[in-house]
Amino acid sequence: MDPEVGLRLLFSPLASNIVVRTACCSVGVVLPVYSTFKAIEGRDENEQRKWLLYWAAYGSFSVVELFTDKFLYWFPLYYHMKFAFLVWLQLPTTDGARQMYMTHLRPFLLKHQARLDQVVGFLYGQMSKFVSMHQAEIKFVRALLMRTFVSANQFASGFIHPERRHVSGAIEERRQQYDTSDSDDEE
Repeated sequence: MDPEVGLRLLFSPLASNIVVRTACCSVGVVLPVYSTFKAIEGRDENEQRKWLLYWAAYGSFSVVELFTDKFLYWFPLYYHMKFAFLVWLQLPTTDGARQMYMTHLRPFLLKHQARLDQVVGFLYGQMSKFVSMHQAEIKFVRALLMRTFVSANQFASGFIHPERRHVSGAIEERRQQYDTSDSDDEE
């Protein structure tokens, strides 16, 4: 596919929001996750710092977006602007994540650090209490989820590889025939 066609589709005002939203997810999360993985595995401290700054900026943006998205997504080209912002955060030439961290996020966090430490400590304490008080429910939900995942995996496996289902059915038939012949021999 010609890159120009992809860019036209992405930046076309008439393009479906789904294309631009998918691009935002890809650029904002998928590529940075892989780049973070490469930085960690490569043990490059400069790259690790770069991606830590990115995730701090991205997380802050996500929190703000959580409260403003319901209003902002109505604006024309909102997702296009979001896409451009996410690209700006990552570009080495602009160093947007570092700029955002140093000019906005760091001063805010330094100013409110003592209060935020109290809030975080309180939240961790409440989460610990909640988890310890609801161990039985957590175990039940965990078991339920595991059963659901196993069932879904078996269903998907049977759907994707129907020949295996027939083979396993044939094996089960053989087992039943063998079990029946054993019980006939005993009589």
